Amino acid sequence: MKTGGDLACDALRALGVEHVFGIVSVHNIPIYDAILRDGTIKTIDVRHEQAALHAADGYARASGRLGVAITSTGPGACNAVPGLFEAQFASSPVLMLTGQVETQYLGKGKGFLHEAERQLEMLRTVTRRAEQVRFAAEIADVVDRVGTDVTSGRPQPGAVEIPVDLQYATVNGAVASSRHSKPRAPSQAEVVAATELVVDSKRRVIWAGGGVIAGNASAELQALAEALAAPVFTSGNGRGAIPEDHPLAMGPLTTAAELRDVISNADLVIAVGTRFQGNTTGNWTLPMGAKLLHIDVDPGVVSRNYPATVGIVADARATLAALNASMNAEPGDPEFLHDAQARRIAAHAAIRKQMGPDHERIMDAIRSILPANGRIVRDATVPAYVWANRLLPILAPRTSLNTTSAAIGPGLPLAIGAAVATNAPTVVIQGDGGFMLSIAELATAAQYELPIVVCLFNDGGYGVLRMIQRMRFEGRNTGVDLHTPDFVKVADGMGVRAERVIGADAFEAALERSAAHHGPSLLDIDMSALAPMGSLFGPPPRR
Repeated sequence: MKTGGDLACDALRALGVEHVFGIVSVHNIPIYDAILRDGTIKTIDVRHEQAALHAADGYARASGRLGVAITSTGPGACNAVPGLFEAQFASSPVLMLTGQVETQYLGKGKGFLHEAERQLEMLRTVTRRAEQVRFAAEIADVVDRVGTDVTSGRPQPGAVEIPVDLQYATVNGAVASSRHSKPRAPSQAEVVAATELVVDSKRRVIWAGGGVIAGNASAELQALAEALAAPVFTSGNGRGAIPEDHPLAMGPLTTAAELRDVISNADLVIAVGTRFQGNTTGNWTLPMGAKLLHIDVDPGVVSRNYPATVGIVADARATLAALNASMNAEPGDPEFLHDAQARRIAAHAAIRKQMGPDHERIMDAIRSILPANGRIVRDATVPAYVWANRLLPILAPRTSLNTTSAAIGPGLPLAIGAAVATNAPTVVIQGDGGFMLSIAELATAAQYELPIVVCLFNDGGYGVLRMIQRMRFEGRNTGVDLHTPDFVKVADGMGVRAERVIGADAFEAALERSAAHHGPSLLDIDMSALAPMGSLFGPPPRR
């Protein structure tokens, strides 16, 4: 005989889960107790449910495995919604288990403790699949079904709500036997059509999205790029699909003025695992070459924003492998490639000029001190937008994480998930305004002695919004200048090593000390002591 909590644990174990993030509560205690008794899954106790989902998301992105969070019903599940929203935006395989009130009160609106009678409807707005368990014996099957779904095809988050009386119930439930869906391979006709399109072109560009990373297709993508001598652009989530010190790597600079013509003048754009989000295309004002070969596992993505000359709905790795095997194309136009490489150098020089000398030195220090497999996590903050999201070199898949939805605050919990998944050194680039949304998670990082260095760029408020207001509202600022705590004292009080950094000269030595420290560190960087940066923030382009 097993409890419903045991069945939930069995399903997670069958899905290959090794860690879960969450907060114990009266509506999920049986699941936590089952995990404790089972002993094969480690719980990571965060301080807020939103952080639990962000950490599960960071875990999934950094490892390629299913990220799992456990929350309470009602307030706990509501707190978690922003984390599900970010995971949905980033196409991240995240599973949330949440409690629910006893079945005798479910959906009746009687005002029972933590009752949320329309919770399932809410969860369905930010997941691909959300289900409610109605009988204890089906817990393992439902958890396994949703967990398998969110890791199949284009990854997306999912949720399962389990009434607490079913978690306590003793049943003869079946032990979960996880379903494993096979990646969809392209048809021979699709491969032939794509091959003909490539062979008939000379000025080729590759656009690698997050689907290349999710599909573990980086080696196949690089092989194709090298065979075709084609410049490779990436989306934000596609960074690391090709090392950014590779001579063919153009980086995520798809909208840079110096590089737009490379894409628009191409005979063929080969796009893999991308939906062409607004920020990577200038809100779809970027011309997408003469022809487009669009490869994505999600049929709803192909031709969504740009019409494909040839569209292939299939797994990225299987498709690229098939193209490499069938390809007999000559390398592309060398003048086109040389022009792209020259334009890349010019774009990098322009960004470095915009950064200013102090931020340039800070960026170079991060890259020189952090190992190639170290994780770089970027929150929505001015340094991220000006240089970290565009120029800080990413050298390997799954080492780059950012807030895809442009939310402020997920940086530290994303880093917690990445560090738990990999135990690799992890640097967080975050502003003080966004950091205040997740500052409590310093205690989580300290509790588990995670190898995280928070590079906190402190300008006393919301720098991005301050810039926009200055540009658009005749210099008037409102709501952007904040009273901030003494972050060094706060971090020290939570058991996190911390120091204040005044000037770029002090940064490199401070980062080296932090990287050598066992456990988390925080560097409070006074932005007023740094040479100012240029601004990126004008009105968004219109289609």
